[in-house]
Amino acid sequence: MDWRDDRIGSAARGENPTVIAELTSGYAVIGDVQFLPGYCVLLGRDPDARALADMPRKARVQFLADADLLATAVELACRESDSGFRRVNLEVLGNTDAFVHAHVWPRYDWEPSHLVSKPVWLYDPTNWSNPASALGSQHARLRASITRALSSLAGEDDVLIS
Repeated sequence: MDWRDDRIGSAARGENPTVIAELTSGYAVIGDVQFLPGYCVLLGRDPDARALADMPRKARVQFLADADLLATAVELACRESDSGFRRVNLEVLGNTDAFVHAHVWPRYDWEPSHLVSKPVWLYDPTNWSNPASALGSQHARLRASITRALSSLAGEDDVLIS
């Protein structure tokens, strides 16, 4: 089985190569596409939770706190690595993947002018399958920077991270 077929289970088993860290509520991963460098996702720990409302309130609040932690780490790392960094967009959607997850999208000044102020989902769908935008060794430095920032922030908050 390909790890992409069970992203949460493969993360729990240590088989998901995109995992940056295990947080209290789930797994911080770098996106397998990087057309916006630094794109990350927080995967909820419970594969049966299809929406935030399926989680107990305490687990929901922890998930949102961990999403904030990951978003802050992405912001710090991307601001340091690219002078065109603008901001981070944080999205909790459920339209395609039926498990709780949060998208962390860094946004840049160098994006096409007709897209820079729009949702990422308006980008051409080929960006999600284009080999040129796939996660690869060229993203190792940014990934390491996000990981360091996340570890530092988690330490400040006394959060579980591995």
